This record gives sequence, C-alpha cells and structure tokens, in this order.
Amino acid sequence: MVLSACRRKAEGMALGVAVATLLLAPTVAAAAAGDAATPTFTKDVAPILQEKCEACHRPNQMAPMPLITFEQVRPYARSIRQKVEARLMPPWHLDNTVGIQKFENDMSLSQAQIDTISKWVDSGAPMGNPADMPKAKVWPRDDVWRMADVYGREPDLVVKSTPWTQAAQGQDQWWQPVVDTGLTEDRWVRGIEIRPSLKGRPVVHHVVTNLVQAEEAYGAVEVPGGGGYFSEFAVGKIGDRFRENSGKLMKAGSKIKFDIHYHSVGKELTDQSEVAVWFYPKGVTPKYRVFAQAMGVQDSMKTLDLPPGKLGIFTGYFALANPARLENFQPHMHLRGKALSMEAIYPDGRTEMLNYVDRFNFNWHVNYVYADDAAPVLPKGTVIKITSWLDNTAANKNNPDPSQWVGWGQRSNDEMYHAHVNVTYLTQEDYEKILAERKRQQSSAAVPAGATARR
Repeated sequence: MVLSACRRKAEGMALGVAVATLLLAPTVAAAAAGDAATPTFTKDVAPILQEKCEACHRPNQMAPMPLITFEQVRPYARSIRQKVEARLMPPWHLDNTVGIQKFENDMSLSQAQIDTISKWVDSGAPMGNPADMPKAKVWPRDDVWRMADVYGREPDLVVKSTPWTQAAQGQDQWWQPVVDTGLTEDRWVRGIEIRPSLKGRPVVHHVVTNLVQAEEAYGAVEVPGGGGYFSEFAVGKIGDRFRENSGKLMKAGSKIKFDIHYHSVGKELTDQSEVAVWFYPKGVTPKYRVFAQAMGVQDSMKTLDLPPGKLGIFTGYFALANPARLENFQPHMHLRGKALSMEAIYPDGRTEMLNYVDRFNFNWHVNYVYADDAAPVLPKGTVIKITSWLDNTAANKNNPDPSQWVGWGQRSNDEMYHAHVNVTYLTQEDYEKILAERKRQQSSAAVPAGATARR
C-alpha cells in the first residue's frame, strides 16, 4: 500500500498530520467502550497492513512513512481510506471487471478489506485492545537475495554492472555497460533477481538487462536481438521466476548489457547494480524455452505522434509463431500513459480481452504474473493487440509540458507504449493437452459436492 513511488512523492498525503490527528484522536478507553462490531486498528486493520502494505511502508523502504504501529498510521487514516477506495493503493492497477483475474502475485485488497478500512476510519479510527495486535512481521534484510528462499540456495551466478555516479542535480541518465558473464558452457535459467546497490537505490528508476550472445532460430521462432531482453528491476518488480520445466537459455561466452535509468535526488550517489541467476543443474534441459517480448514496441516506435494538448489512442500488434502460453502482463508507458490493454485476436477472427490496466501510474512497473491455471494458452497465428491511451493535455497532472509535441523516446519526458510479456512456445500436442486438462478441471469444478461427474 505504498502511498508514493520511486521519486518519493507522497501524492495526496498532504492532508495535514496535525488536522488529521485532531480529527482522529479517540482514546483507547473510548474505543473499548464502542460498538463491538466497530473495526479497530489492532484487531482488524493492522493485519491488513501487515499483509499488503508493510513490504514498502517500513523503515528504509521506498514509501515516505512506515505504517506499522497505531501511532504511525492514525495521522494518515483519511488519506489511506481515499487511496484504497479508489484502488490506487496497493499498486494494482488492473480493471477487476474484465479479463483474467487470477495472478500469483496479486497484492490488491479485497472489497471486504477495503470496507473494513473505510468503516474503521468512519468510526473514528479507534486503536482497540493492544492485546489484539498481531505479532510483528519479520522482513528479510535488504542485502539478501529474496529468491534464495525459493530455490533453497544462494544464486549460482552474480553479474555486476560497472559503477555509475549520479550527480546531485541534472538530467536523467542511461548507463549501458556490457559485462561478461564468465560462462564457459550453455546453462538454463530457473530464476533471475536484479537489485541496485543499497546506497545507490534512491537514484535508480529501473534496471533493464539484455543478453548478448550468438543465436539461431529456435524452431519456428526467431530469437530476438542476440538473446534479447533478459529481466528487469523496477518499482513493483525484482526479476522473474519461471514455471516448472521452462526457463531462459544463457550461452557460453554470453554477456549482459545493462540499461540503467538514473535520476538525481539532490545528493551525489554511486550505484553498482547486480543480476543474480539460479540455474537448472548441469545437463538438465527444460522442455520449454521462455522468450521475453516487448509486444507493441515496434509499432510504438513507428507511429507514436501526439500533438500538444491532445488525447491519443495507439495500437501495436504481435503475432505468435507457434502455440504459446503467456506468462505475465507488464504494461509500460511514460508520464502521459493513462491505460493499456492486451487482447488476443484468434485465427478465426474472435477477440478476447486478456487484461486492461485502467489506472496506469508511471511510478509503478507492476508485473502481473498469471496463476498457472489461468495463464492464457493461445493457438498458432493468434495476434496480440496492444492498445494504449495517452493524455498530453493540461488535465494530466503528471504531464511535464502539455505544450510539447510528443514522440517515441527513452526519456521519461518522451513517450512509449508496449507490454513486457514472457512467452513460452508450445508444441501443438502440448497445446491441445493443456486445453483438454483445463476443460476437464472446469467440468469437475462444475459438479455439485457429493455428485458424480458423468463420463
């Protein structure tokens, strides 16, 4: 439930701590004497904050304030209600009325959780009984690899960028060093995690990594750009974890090209970002190779042209060379981005909305990772359509200059649109097998408890 993002702007939070404290200062005794059905902080609200908010709202994290204790939370109660009711926080910007809604990393609040917070604030934000306070959550240190717990070991390979020092003031910078991996044989990747250095983290907007290695066509798939996009760090994303029996391929002699976006924060800082990689055991080859695609980027580069003071709708297309499973959906635009959708156009002409982000926020690069049984499985020849809505008017409070004509570019003040999507290409046999298994599971789920499914 971070109430700000990478530039540390506490949007909408300046409601006045002093005023909020006066308005929301019921005593513990008054709360204890209230209606037993009234939510309290210790019993009802604190567990929600622990589950969905503390990851960022704790000391030394990106949020502007911790939201752990009653004393820390109460001054911001009304602003918290505003943000959660608008579904702006936690940062999960999907329209929940259309498309796929099952994700491995869903951080959104349920309607019941939103209602609890709203009712708590409307009731005067009582503290409740201190004995009801949940046990403090223990968070991992910031200098540890988070995926080490997933794989039960430290990474097999760590590649560091060469250092960059960002001036206290000045233009955004892109640092693009190319670093040898040191690999002497081909290895298959199970997981990737990327992190800036602790001292340099405040100036890092995002870290994109690309593989540089000799490539050939992979079946019917033309491998993008010498290995192509590898993984990314951004607010809301730290890397990739690949499904069972699938992964990315790093070849002997490969290099990693970093593309690190730095911005100034008022003091000089030096960063050296790192990429950690977990491999499959030597000699193990997963069945599926995962390819990262920036869907729509080519159309974006060719067609994005937005006059001053205008709204724009732009589209991009990407054709699937084989049957495929899409593993995630990560929309990307800049400061004029308002919404972005991903649709499937099937070979028979049918269309299906896969997902629609209707509250895009450039401060967040949220990666929506599909649950295994919900990831879209699509036939060969399906075309993925990306639609972007951009706002270059003065009504867009994020717009740096509505008098400027905007085209494609890498600076935050320029614009772009695409979706980062990991694609796992399937054989026709596996494609049909997955569809048949999902159909069977849906049929079983539709049978009432105690009944016997017909065969």
